[in-house]
Amino acid sequence: MDPIIQKKAQSFRLSVDLIERLKNLAKRENRSLNNYVECVLLNVVYNEPNKETKDAIEEARNGKLQGPLDVSSVEAMYKSMGL
Repeated sequence: MDPIIQKKAQSFRLSVDLIERLKNLAKRENRSLNNYVECVLLNVVYNEPNKETKDAIEEARNGKLQGPLDVSSVEAMYKSMGL
């Protein structure tokens, strides 16, 4: 039996443009605005990258992965990354 998930109503002030964008995205997926926003927030909150991914993002932001990246195969990509 599935556990009961308690929910609480909350009010937020968002820009009209953001609300309209969210409504359009929800409509495209045939979902309610509430369900769409909840899923987006759950994805942000519970899908944090692991340390290896965070380190790779930081390297890329700092320009440590300069040069062309060969994505023709996994092996070629690793080689072009110096791994």
